[in-house]
Amino acid sequence: MPLGNVIRFLTGLIMGDPTVKGGIGELQVNFTTWLLLDEKLYHRISNVTLATKDGTTQIDHIIVSPFGVFVIETKNMAGWIFGNEKDAQWTQVLHREKHRFQNPLRQNFKHTQALGESIGIAKTAVHSVIVFVGDSRFKTPMPPNVRQHAGVVHYIKSFTDRVLDDAEVMRIVGEIEKQRLPDSYQTHAQHVRNVRIAAEGKASAKAEADAAAASCMTCPDCGSPLVERTARRGESKGQTFLGCTRFPTCRYTRDR
Repeated sequence: MPLGNVIRFLTGLIMGDPTVKGGIGELQVNFTTWLLLDEKLYHRISNVTLATKDGTTQIDHIIVSPFGVFVIETKNMAGWIFGNEKDAQWTQVLHREKHRFQNPLRQNFKHTQALGESIGIAKTAVHSVIVFVGDSRFKTPMPPNVRQHAGVVHYIKSFTDRVLDDAEVMRIVGEIEKQRLPDSYQTHAQHVRNVRIAAEGKASAKAEADAAAASCMTCPDCGSPLVERTARRGESKGQTFLGCTRFPTCRYTRDR
């Protein structure tokens, strides 16, 4: 590990940096897979940053084998974990406090998609795996690919059908090593900036969409709010429309 990375790691450890906490979790998973997976069949590659169309994506672990390519996202968390496969956010309950975090399945879907497109891997051969390390407990049923630390190897070994031949396995390993960005502090810092810029862009787009929606609910004649009304007579009886709240002073209406 470069000296700069060592210094950053030790400083973060002292200061309680969440990035370092995540790094410790990744080391745990890396050690477990090294210890329990046959390196002749399972090729481990950790901390992979790939360039994408909108910046970069950072993958904790990739395991390439004849049984598929496993893309692992690590979460080092304590407390109770509540989540559903379809939820946008999951909940961590720690010391009676609730904390929301992005559904890691959605997060890792972006990783698997970026890897498959960059390296050229069939979707059916790429498997998303979420691993929780630390003192956490699942309080809701989780999909099979969401595991506690001890269960990650068992899940990977549950795939026994060969879907990639030896030549394809080595091609994928070689392409990942070729395309990955340097494992350095500079790469990590740039990735953090890319994530921040993307988040700011999404926030700006949401604000613009909210403003547009608000303007659509404003009377263009007098600027008063529009409300939903129901026609009581005529050919449109029973149908809903938008009308100005200053009616009858302002008679602006429009269809929904």
